[in-house]
Amino acid sequence: MSVLLVLLLVVPLGSALLVLLLPAARGPRGEPLVRTIGVSAGAVTVLVSLLALTRRPWSSTDAVLEVDVPWIPGLGARMHLLLDGISAPLVVLTAVLGLLVVVLVTSGASSPRGSRGLVACLLAVEGGALATFTAADLIVFFVAFEVVLVPMWAVIRWWGDPHDERGRRDAATRFILFTAGGSVVLLLGLLLVVAASGTTDVVALVSRQGDGISQPVQLTAAVLLLLGLAVKVPVWPLHTWLPPAHTAAPTAGSILLAGVLLKMGSYGMVRFVVPVVPDGFARVSPVLGALGVVGIFWAGLACLVERDLKRLVAFSSVAHMGFVALGIASGTPQGLQGALFANVAHGIITSLLFLVAGGLKARYGSADLRVLLIGAGGGLRDRSPRLGGMLVVGCIAGLGLPGLAGFWGEFLAVYGAWQADPVSTGAPQGFWRTLAALAVLGTVLASAYLLRVLRRLWHGELEDGAAPTEPDVELVRSAQGAPSDAAHVDPAMLESGARAAPHLPRDLRPGSRWRRDDASPVEVVVGLPLVVLSIVPGLLPWLLLATTEPAVRHLLAVDRGFV
Repeated sequence: MSVLLVLLLVVPLGSALLVLLLPAARGPRGEPLVRTIGVSAGAVTVLVSLLALTRRPWSSTDAVLEVDVPWIPGLGARMHLLLDGISAPLVVLTAVLGLLVVVLVTSGASSPRGSRGLVACLLAVEGGALATFTAADLIVFFVAFEVVLVPMWAVIRWWGDPHDERGRRDAATRFILFTAGGSVVLLLGLLLVVAASGTTDVVALVSRQGDGISQPVQLTAAVLLLLGLAVKVPVWPLHTWLPPAHTAAPTAGSILLAGVLLKMGSYGMVRFVVPVVPDGFARVSPVLGALGVVGIFWAGLACLVERDLKRLVAFSSVAHMGFVALGIASGTPQGLQGALFANVAHGIITSLLFLVAGGLKARYGSADLRVLLIGAGGGLRDRSPRLGGMLVVGCIAGLGLPGLAGFWGEFLAVYGAWQADPVSTGAPQGFWRTLAALAVLGTVLASAYLLRVLRRLWHGELEDGAAPTEPDVELVRSAQGAPSDAAHVDPAMLESGARAAPHLPRDLRPGSRWRRDDASPVEVVVGLPLVVLSIVPGLLPWLLLATTEPAVRHLLAVDRGFV
């Protein structure tokens, strides 16, 4: 039994329970104790995940760490956990993001200071996600998959936007209904695989490569599994729960939702669908690839007209996860490598963007792009260079600029689709190459909407060069809670940004006491690692590709490499 793998799960889950049950953690006096437990648990989990990477050379297809003990003998289920090249990057990503959100929350930078319940929920989500990424038994995977739902629902429902009670309630309800509904379909698919194969052990199922499961059963199981997992990715048109959830969630919740929970669906496709029911997956893969490309375009067009920054980043997640779906659908080593790389890159980049979006909303009372621009009295370049700098890195990395993390995953996913086998998938080569070409065009939309955000927030330019109007100023006052009868503001004076400050009402002036203009020390501490991680994988992609390649080749039962 691997002690490190056990610690990886026990530390966050045990700490979550400890925070809830420890009597001394109640009340204001318990805030330092909650902070100590939460941050310590997050730091230990990161340390354990990094130590796990040093255990064995990544050129091997064997598991780096493994636990396999009896769990439910009557069902033949075992507590089988493993860490290999496919799960390791997501485990490290989850551990890092788990630590960062706890630091953010316990600092009081984004949520009620020392919130005992919120810290416990975040640690529970982290522990459940780590169990999901290391599960090597179908029943263990499903249970771990479900563990994260209730605490994430609570994060959205109870610690979301404090000014929109109805929005929090509706978003949380939609989240739980969609994800629970997807879980029912997923469970049916898992039970069908178990009934047809006679085992719940994923290692045994992968080694068989579908042998012993008839083609009709494989097809039915693949459809059920993909439908259940597609809700969590989310794949268009099963994505409608995501924008409201991100809009209502606190910053820490949005980071975990985008950086961790969305990866559980795509990871499940790679680990439990592609190698377990390969014939059935090959028949369904053209539909998955087509839906992924539709999502790239649909979400990109939505981002072009979206005014709310948090919703814009949420819709961009649908577009980026469309590349992940396309890479998985290709069924090629290159495509799966691209999907795994894009998973990690998206988790880093989108977490950085949500950190900035949450910080701006906290300062100006709204995530509306026009409110942010006018309320700041000019662009972030001059007013908030640290916060604006993080926004620039996130946007440039998100549009897939070579040399940054967002490039390699999308490139390999498109290349994998271009190389897809028409014989095994039943779709002509022209179909796959058309999807690849359309996905490339989708990157143009990403450039358009992300550069639009930079133009408005970094440079401080309104659309078409128009000057702010009096309704715009009233919108800012409303978002910031200012009285509607505040002194009249000459809209023309807002054009000059900070120079207009003497003419603004006191509650709108730059540097007023009710807000901090630039990134706080805690936001810098949380944002700096995300900035670094947005750059390093782009410059040194082999660090990630060399880790995942042997495991991908093992899943697909191929011998040739491509790194």
